[in-house]
Amino acid sequence: MIMKLSIPIIVIGAIILALGIIFHLQGQAIVGPQESFMYANPEWITYGQQIAIIGILIIGGGIGVKIYFAKKR
Repeated sequence: MIMKLSIPIIVIGAIILALGIIFHLQGQAIVGPQESFMYANPEWITYGQQIAIIGILIIGGGIGVKIYFAKKR
């Protein structure tokens, strides 16, 4: 049962990672509409990096759960 939860956790982590990358790029004025409050805002460069790291940690947790319960079988 818990092993089945690992896939949604990995997917959620991947979505958070993608959003962090987008926010980072918006902060650098690479993507996004110029009217956005994130566009060319140095704070969002840092926020995007932090969000991406959280996404990576969630993905790692999902993979860890999957590996742990696969070995326990």
